[in-house]
Amino acid sequence: MAHKPGKKYQSAAKQVEPRPYPVPDAIILLQKIKFAKFDETVEVHLRLGVDPKHADQMVRGTVVMPNGLGKSKKVLVIAGGDKQREALEAGADFVGGEDMVNKIQSENWVDYDAIVATPDMMRSVGKLGKVLGPRGLMPNPKTGTVTVDVAKAIREIKAGKVEFRVDKTGIIHAPVGKLSFTADKLAENTNTLIQAVLKAKPAAAKGKYMKNATLCSTMSPGISLEVVEVKA
Repeated sequence: MAHKPGKKYQSAAKQVEPRPYPVPDAIILLQKIKFAKFDETVEVHLRLGVDPKHADQMVRGTVVMPNGLGKSKKVLVIAGGDKQREALEAGADFVGGEDMVNKIQSENWVDYDAIVATPDMMRSVGKLGKVLGPRGLMPNPKTGTVTVDVAKAIREIKAGKVEFRVDKTGIIHAPVGKLSFTADKLAENTNTLIQAVLKAKPAAAKGKYMKNATLCSTMSPGISLEVVEVKA
């Protein structure tokens, strides 16, 4: 049986007109219709005109949110020797080498938001695909999480670096901050993400690239966004 939305949700949904809103207006509306008792995460969902089954139409990348994400991410660093000390000094929450690989393998341990690994550890980290892959936690050179500069990677993640990747259905889902942020900060983060996804448009993508964009918070109905596609 389908779950019927509650009265508060229905009341919020009635205030959203079925039209695209400019980003600043959408954020003001989202903050006005909030009804949850906690500080909700604000997310953007972008439907793209790509077929991710084709490697040349894969859209992925990273972007640092100018105003952070409102919560500090827990970072695990898998490295050896000197790089472990560097990681601790840069503020990593968990640091180790083979011991961390074994812990993840034996305990299915995933109490962290991001993993940074040095290239020499990737042979061991590669064994963790079953645990890390489905959760989007696998370190990757393309997103700057396989690197010898562990300190820089940690700083970027802590500052609010967001990884985006198109899913099987051609949609990107990404957080852009908390509902308690000022409207200006949320708008800046939202536009930063949208522009990064526009820049990541694959050459093989044909037709309309960004089909639609929706803004929502954890508990709210979605609000359609106007997207200005900047022509290169």
